[in-house]
Amino acid sequence: MTNKILALKYRPQEFKDLIGQEVMAQTITNAIKLGKTPNAYLLTGIRGVGKTTTARLIAKALNCTKNFSIGEKCNASEKCHCKEIVDSNHMDVLEMDAASKTGIDDIRELIENSKYSPTSAKYKIFIIDEVHMLSKQAFNGLLKTLEEPPSSLKFILATTEVRKIPVTILSRCQRFDLKRVSVDKLCKHLKDISIKEKGNISDEAIKLIAKTAEGSVRDSISLLDRALISQLNEKEKEISEQDVRGMLGLADKSKIISLFKEVLSGNERDALIFLKELIDDGLDAKNFLNDILEILYFFSRRVNLGPIENDMSISETEAKMINEYSKNIDMQDIGLFWQLTIKTIDDLKTVGNENLTLEMYIMQLVHLNSLDQREGVVEESDLIGNSQEILTDKSSTEISKEKEIQNKVKKQLKSTNQVKSNPIENIKNQEINSKIEISSFQDLIDQSNKEKEIELKFDLERNVKLVSFNKGKIDISFNEKLNKNFIKNLSEKLLKWTGERWIISLSKNSEVKSLYEKALESKNVEISEFKKSKIAKDIETNFPDAKLIEIIDMEE
Repeated sequence: MTNKILALKYRPQEFKDLIGQEVMAQTITNAIKLGKTPNAYLLTGIRGVGKTTTARLIAKALNCTKNFSIGEKCNASEKCHCKEIVDSNHMDVLEMDAASKTGIDDIRELIENSKYSPTSAKYKIFIIDEVHMLSKQAFNGLLKTLEEPPSSLKFILATTEVRKIPVTILSRCQRFDLKRVSVDKLCKHLKDISIKEKGNISDEAIKLIAKTAEGSVRDSISLLDRALISQLNEKEKEISEQDVRGMLGLADKSKIISLFKEVLSGNERDALIFLKELIDDGLDAKNFLNDILEILYFFSRRVNLGPIENDMSISETEAKMINEYSKNIDMQDIGLFWQLTIKTIDDLKTVGNENLTLEMYIMQLVHLNSLDQREGVVEESDLIGNSQEILTDKSSTEISKEKEIQNKVKKQLKSTNQVKSNPIENIKNQEINSKIEISSFQDLIDQSNKEKEIELKFDLERNVKLVSFNKGKIDISFNEKLNKNFIKNLSEKLLKWTGERWIISLSKNSEVKSLYEKALESKNVEISEFKKSKIAKDIETNFPDAKLIEIIDMEE
């Protein structure tokens, strides 16, 4: 055992040794104690959480001459089935790899063997690993035997892709889902192993290994094995977090956050210098992009939920950096960065030069972040608070007003639609084909209806509250349902229809009502007055369940 790799050397030999699967282990041992074991077990979960190990433990518990389920040990002098099961050479415990034996002929052979009683053990047990790889015909051939096997036969199926297994198979098995193991439990387990192996490794390095394993016990022990082997020539030196990062090709997260700061500041040259340093340190491109996604996640948490505190997956220094730099980013920025990062991960599969891909990725981030320096979006809150007038007068006044608007722009990234739709440029390129006289608010609504501008008409009737209307100038208030592009759309349409530029000003006057609200109020008053009439009272007397909804004047 001393020369075995650590993942095999420290493989659990009892149910109590399983890490993070305590509930499942307790359920299985209770069933074995009560003698209520199912015909077939189905063990699911990601790689390295103990599916095959659990299958062997079940086989040992069912066949051990001692009471294995309560922890009784087999004596070395006694003939017991446990050692043979662990070594995978027990005649009655057959392990089959469904990835290499996928066909119906393999299942026929297995079914033929199931007819014979066990040679020495109490149960004959078939362990089928990666069972989802079986063909459709093989699954169908297994159904009957799986549902009604001989009394001395048990099936244990293991898979990482439970969704690929037919429901007819699932319904015949007792399913157990093995969970990802938490970072805390992995750290404790790896620390115990490092002490037993006399390895000199820091807690930060162990924590990094546990995070990198993503809940897989086998992966974490294998990474620890690599780290300890790298220490053979320098046993006096402690393995640090930086050593593990170099071994795995992981970048220092604080450096990535600093790089991200340069991106947010628009410093393309400094951002590329940071990237070059990371590449020189042995950066793995995919790991780097996944670290970027994790950092974006932390930025989103900071923006939406406040300061990051007491999070094991990030250091105190890194949390402070994120809290500081998050002032220059919002959720729209984060969403756009996230999509670009996902796309770049896909690009790595097609582009041969990973370093070139990463450089282009950083330049694209800086480019997206600089879009707001060329074009702006006026916030509604700024417009309401200052009653800002949006002028569409093509003159020197327009230029000064345009600059004033640019100065009030909130720093944010734009989507493709926002970049392409600069209202001032669109107006410059439009040709005025005809002129229409719009002398009232109702004329504006009628023209919107005529031009089939349904969205604009809906906003004018229901979401806009008219304060005043003069030729060339409209003063309005509005509710929270107003389309965010309403002012831009209305300005463009007025220029197109009238050939003149209009001033749209926003007011805080909350007392005015929209046309829809006025019509609704007038309708309610009319219905209330009608209910007082004799006709209404007669209708109510004769039809007590009737409800007056609307009054319509019928022309003869």
